[in-house]
Amino acid sequence: MFDLTYTEPKPKVIAGARDDWEIVIGMEVHAQVASNAKLFSGASTKFGAEPNSNVAFVDAAMPGMLPVINAFCIEQAVRTGLGLNAKINLFSQFDRKNYFYPDLPQGYQISQLYHPIVGEGEVLVEMGNGEARLVRIERIHLEQDAGKSVHDMDPNMSFVDLNRTGVALMEIVSRP
Repeated sequence: MFDLTYTEPKPKVIAGARDDWEIVIGMEVHAQVASNAKLFSGASTKFGAEPNSNVAFVDAAMPGMLPVINAFCIEQAVRTGLGLNAKINLFSQFDRKNYFYPDLPQGYQISQLYHPIVGEGEVLVEMGNGEARLVRIERIHLEQDAGKSVHDMDPNMSFVDLNRTGVALMEIVSRP
């Protein structure tokens, strides 16, 4: 039997040169959604394929190509939220987070920065010896993965593999 009463952990403080520092640690876990197609295209997510063989026009950011959501990825995020006793938000939306990476052809990542699909939840983690810890979940949101830059094939140049670009990720964020 576990005591599931949650108490706020006592702040841990370390001395700094001018002031004390409070240690606050949370986790951000990126989990790939087990889907055969990417988040916004029908391209395959098969691992280990030949470089740049699993890329749709929308993944390569070709002009005029519009993303279409993969409903299965939405379902998987909701199922994960239910498994974490989380609030499933009835409204969620995608946002653009601007980045410049050679392996991100759009120049932005489609993510759920402001309105995630899953809100607060919790998961009980058994520690052994009858002890358990309650991990509070702040949110789960869906986002696209970036491609892969390869730097070790030639000493004078780098290569880009877009097979991973657009693969659906769930970002699971814990509370401190």
